[in-house]
Amino acid sequence: MLSLRNYRNSLDNSNSHEFDFPQFESFDDLPLKPRGTLDQATQAAKLSVLSVDMRVTENKANHITDKYKNSNLIVRRNKEFTIIIQFDRDFDEQQDNVQMEFLIGSAPDEKKGTHIIISIGKQTLDVSWKCRVVKIEGKNVTVGITADASCIVGRFRTFVTVVSNLGKQRTPKNPDTDMYVLFNPWDPEDQVYIEKDEDRQEYVLNDVGVIYNGEFNNVTTRSWNYGQFEEGILDACLLVLDAGKVPLVYRGNATQVVRQASALMNAQDDDGVLVGNWSGDYTDGTSPTAWTGSTEILLKYSSTGASPVLFAQCWVFAGVLNTFLRCLGMPARVITNFCSAHDNNGNIKTDIMLDEDGKMDKEKTRDSIWNYHCWNEVYMKRPDLPERFWGWQVVDSTPQETSDGLYRCGPTSVYAMKEGELSYQFDSRFVFAELNSDVIYHQSDKNGKSKIIFVDTAYVGKLIVTKMCNGNEYEDITSNYKYPESSLKERKAMQMAENSGVAARDYYPLTEAGVDIELHADVIKMGEDFKLNINIKNQTTQKCTIHIALTGCVVFYTGVTSSTFKFENKDATVEPSQTETVQISIEAVEYMPYLVEQSNLLFVVYGRVEELNQSLSALRVVSLQPPELIIKVTGTPQVGKEFMVNVEFLNPYNLILKDVQLRLEGPRLIQTKMKKYRQIFPGSSIKYKETIIPLVHGKKTLMACLDCPSLRQVTNQIEIEVLKATDNLVTTATVGA
Repeated sequence: MLSLRNYRNSLDNSNSHEFDFPQFESFDDLPLKPRGTLDQATQAAKLSVLSVDMRVTENKANHITDKYKNSNLIVRRNKEFTIIIQFDRDFDEQQDNVQMEFLIGSAPDEKKGTHIIISIGKQTLDVSWKCRVVKIEGKNVTVGITADASCIVGRFRTFVTVVSNLGKQRTPKNPDTDMYVLFNPWDPEDQVYIEKDEDRQEYVLNDVGVIYNGEFNNVTTRSWNYGQFEEGILDACLLVLDAGKVPLVYRGNATQVVRQASALMNAQDDDGVLVGNWSGDYTDGTSPTAWTGSTEILLKYSSTGASPVLFAQCWVFAGVLNTFLRCLGMPARVITNFCSAHDNNGNIKTDIMLDEDGKMDKEKTRDSIWNYHCWNEVYMKRPDLPERFWGWQVVDSTPQETSDGLYRCGPTSVYAMKEGELSYQFDSRFVFAELNSDVIYHQSDKNGKSKIIFVDTAYVGKLIVTKMCNGNEYEDITSNYKYPESSLKERKAMQMAENSGVAARDYYPLTEAGVDIELHADVIKMGEDFKLNINIKNQTTQKCTIHIALTGCVVFYTGVTSSTFKFENKDATVEPSQTETVQISIEAVEYMPYLVEQSNLLFVVYGRVEELNQSLSALRVVSLQPPELIIKVTGTPQVGKEFMVNVEFLNPYNLILKDVQLRLEGPRLIQTKMKKYRQIFPGSSIKYKETIIPLVHGKKTLMACLDCPSLRQVTNQIEIEVLKATDNLVTTATVGA
């Protein structure tokens, strides 16, 4: 495997042997006599290229690529950039024949769009890229070049070639004149064009984001450093495509790039970027909850020669894929779907199995509902779909199920999901199930026979969010994916889905009990006792007696149960048209010994209405809040001057925290710093200090994360305003959520 540096060198060194026709570095090598008169040939031969100025600073500013920490020229498709060629004599546009050549890959081919030849002088070539002479000032020629709106995205090698009757004289290979071509969301002709500038600022240019987790009644956040402009990240993203052997002909098509990237972010069936791990054992790598951003992951991937990085879960896959997409110029955002069903067989049903006493049977309950699940959306035209399905597309790189033989998902149209039109590619049925599965409660009798006792059509896809533009609050985009529950349009969408092959709801109609059960708990800190409220609403005209069975389980955020820690029976009598609340006490000593990472408790309640001979059920996940991680800034952050960051943590538990990692990261402020602590005793605290000298002014985000096997998801972030070197204003820091 190649390191990133060797990978780039291999590209640089491959320029001299990648042609199907002979090339000559000097006219002395020519095997044929020149055509035309000797004077003509001699005159043409006298023209030589002295230098090529790629005008990197000016072009990058014009193409909005100046944030990339990369010394080479970076341009966007279908937008002109200019270069200045200096010759050894005055250039004659009518007599001299000069070509620009742009090559990509190991076997450039004009027919495949991997070898672009455009003419500067008298000869006219029929090519998709555009070229014009902007200005001639004696020996200096300014040339304007426009890459085609659908050209391959990647790193091109650049040559200037003088053509005469004697042959071709090409400039030597020079990595400094290599250039990168990216997608162009500013141009209506590009496949990824997005109209609003505020969307481009957020979904292409913003290199820091917020990923939402927790549960739908208690949404929590973690900042994420996308870092798409950091040094080495662009090359790392292109290395992902090369290591995955994505054909160059695919790389101009956003649909294909997104689909390939969906597979290549995970290493489930290839040497992708990240290895998924939900076991709780991360001995050989980094816990998914410990990462603070994508840059550390992608740079580690590239520096180890495209070796998969250990480990990831859904938000890590989504965060890194978001970096990849934005880095290449595609509008992209991270989505969180709360109560996300993992439908193994695509029947749009999630089955919860209860025994005869109403206790959840975790051995027979094989479907799961993820507390939350993160995926991505990318904005693009889809020429393979009707135009109404263009726009935001779901793409998911978390390895759950295979698609066309690989662990990948999408792109699939968000609007098609909403309309239930599932016959279009890719993986629409799987995504539809994540959003719309019915939760079906089955109860077994003494003989082991089961029957459906209750169906909840509203639990899955409860809340779908993403970061709003110009803010850290979440935007509720549930209505982008689905119509209101039980509305006429929702029923039409479900009918359309059934027409597309989704199994019909053959368990309807079920007799309504007229009694509703709802579970509620306040925000709970891990290690606290709390009350779980069971609200029983009697919508009938008679008094009802309800027998309740409550099961409490410790679960992973994927909905997979770990241990059952509580089972309790209660009875309640509710008057007509009234609501009664049954409280059940949950003590920390009951659940603390069984906690797994991310500290989620699942409660399933089964109710039997005696007078109506009806059953009903409900479930609720309670996310326990971890202890606080404190970030403080000392001094005034100003370009070129030191200021101090202090990170503090107190262990509030009666257990020793072992093998603790503390990460601190600030995009365009400080690279990832990691401090390890062998153990933190009960009641003890740690204080970590770091000195920072800012190089760039403006609003910046510092994020910190503490992680150990006994305690996950301890994060915090702080926003600071870095002043210019000449400013003397007071700077305030705001602690994030």
